[in-house]
Amino acid sequence: MRTVQVRTVSIRPETAVGSISESLGDGVHMLQFMYGCEWDDETGEKNGFYQFGYDGADFISLKLKEGIWVAAKREAEITKHKWDQDEAEIERRKLPSVSLLQKTPSSPVSCHATGFYPDRATLSWRKGEEELHEDVDHGEMLLNPDGTFQMSVDLKVSSVPPEDWSSYKCVFQLSGAKEITTTLDKNQIRTNWGKPAEDPSNTAVIAAVAVVVLALVLVAAVVGFLLYRKEKAEGHSEVKEPLKPNPN
Repeated sequence: MRTVQVRTVSIRPETAVGSISESLGDGVHMLQFMYGCEWDDETGEKNGFYQFGYDGADFISLKLKEGIWVAAKREAEITKHKWDQDEAEIERRKLPSVSLLQKTPSSPVSCHATGFYPDRATLSWRKGEEELHEDVDHGEMLLNPDGTFQMSVDLKVSSVPPEDWSSYKCVFQLSGAKEITTTLDKNQIRTNWGKPAEDPSNTAVIAAVAVVVLALVLVAAVVGFLLYRKEKAEGHSEVKEPLKPNPN
C-alpha cells in the first residue's frame, strides 16, 4: 500500500530562497515535491519518502533512515550539501542555561545565556511584546571551551519601578527552536551583594575570645604537667626506714 501527496509550484530563481535559488537556471521552472509512506502488506515493513522534482525530473530526495539527502543530478549538489549541514546542526542543537546576574544594587541586570549551539541565536529584553533598545547593552557572542556559545544583554533597571519588573522579560531565540523567556524577578537574580557583610567589631571580639580560651587551655596544660612532675619527684625522694628490732 502506498500513500502519496504531490505538490507543484512555479518559481523563478530570484524568488527562490537559500540553496535552491543557486541550483536553478534562468526563467520560470516547475518545482515539485512528493511525500508519503509505503506499507508492505506481506512483510509489514513500513517506509516513508520525501523527494523533490525539478522541471519534471528527479532533483533531490531524503533517505529517512539514514537522515541524508541524495542528489539526483549535478545541479542538486549545492542543495544537498547545505541541507545535510542543516540536518547535522539540528542534531547538535543545544539550548542554553539562562541566568539573571547583577553585581551591585545600582548595576544593570545582565541576562546571560551559555551552552547553546549553533551560534545563530538572539538575546534581547522585552517589555510586554515590545523589544527594548534604550537602556539595553548587548555583549558580544563568545565561544566556550566545549564548542558551545555564550552571550549576554544588560538592562538598566534603575529607572524601572518595582511594580513593573514582572512586565520585563529576557528572551533567548535559537534558530529553529522555541523562545526561552526569563521574567525580571529580584528573587531570581544571582548576586553576592545580598549577603550582609560581617561587622569588623564582631570579628575582633570572636578572635579575642578564641585567643583567651586557647591561653587558658595552655595554662591548664602547663599547670597539670608541673603538678604531675612534682608528685612524681616526691614519690621517688621518699625513703622508708626499716623496722628496728625490739630490744626487749
